[in-house]
Amino acid sequence: MQEQNIKNTVSPVAEDEIDLIQLAKTLWAGRRTVIKTTLIFMVLGLFVALFSAKEYTASTTMVPQSAEGGSKLGGSLGGLAAMAGINLGGMSSGSTIPPTLYPKIIASVPFQKEMMKTLLTIEGQDGKVTFQDYYLEIAKPGLLGYIKKYTIGLPGVIIKAIKGDRSLSGVEGTADKLLTISQDDKKLMELLSAQLSLEVNDKDGYVSISARMPEARPAAEMVQRAQLLLQEAITDFKIKKAKDQMAFVEERYAEKEAAFTAAQNRLARFRDQNKNVSTAMAQTQMERLQSEFSMASSVYTELAKQLETQKIQVKEDTPVFTIIEPVAVPLDKSKPKRSMILIIWTFLGGIVGVGMVFGKQFLGSIKEQWQAEED
Repeated sequence: MQEQNIKNTVSPVAEDEIDLIQLAKTLWAGRRTVIKTTLIFMVLGLFVALFSAKEYTASTTMVPQSAEGGSKLGGSLGGLAAMAGINLGGMSSGSTIPPTLYPKIIASVPFQKEMMKTLLTIEGQDGKVTFQDYYLEIAKPGLLGYIKKYTIGLPGVIIKAIKGDRSLSGVEGTADKLLTISQDDKKLMELLSAQLSLEVNDKDGYVSISARMPEARPAAEMVQRAQLLLQEAITDFKIKKAKDQMAFVEERYAEKEAAFTAAQNRLARFRDQNKNVSTAMAQTQMERLQSEFSMASSVYTELAKQLETQKIQVKEDTPVFTIIEPVAVPLDKSKPKRSMILIIWTFLGGIVGVGMVFGKQFLGSIKEQWQAEED
């Protein structure tokens, strides 16, 4: 009985060993296939590594910091404002765009259309060219780009040739101010989405912007332009209400300044013309002009205070961006990593070769079973 149990225990182990030995024999028998497939993929990997387009990546990191609101003004600024008779207590800051919405801003059509106008320093060009002109007229896709364009992208090329360059939405300059997006714009926007990225770190509170370009300096110029446009968009949104109010007060201030000057001049002329006159009519006229001057002076002074209040409000509402890592021209290319490409393709070739060997054996066994069932 004990001998039988030992045999039953050893039997599965022996079967596993037989299976492993059989697999090793199968793999050894198909070694030529594995080697050939690996070599073919290695050559393909070498081709991809050598002819892949170069890319340089530039980046910047900043921390957005917005004001807490005009009601919390303190220190010398609040004291000076109080001494000047300016009330800052009722001032309130505008809405703030949260950093989580920054990716939506850079993905918006107006932002990307502005990015297309970015001036780039391209090697071999006499002057700077825009991002749009570079990719539509100067940039070459490279050997792999041409292969991809006329293989995988061939249907798109044919469709574009048939349809032509038609706008996708709206007509710019119409009453409703819709933006025009042409086929070229769509292509450039897809390129921008792939090459320009923004990462928000909610935990540490910083924002990183990066851009990839075929040359080092244009990559840095793209990041710098994106950073400036993003800051402008956030600042404009934040201080829009305060700026509108300041513009309104400035208009009223200019009007009342002119009225104050006119009233002052009328009063001065009347005094000069009636120095020795003491009639009741002259006295009444003097009092009327004095009253007009006092009223104009009072309104003018009050508007001057309001104007200073709005200027302080705009200053306080303007968000501050602390640059942690400024934009720098990259020295080394980020792509292609040729050694990594070659290793991946070689490994993939080995996997495919082994799969072909075992797949061939599996299909052969199925074929034999099928024939046996038919017989």
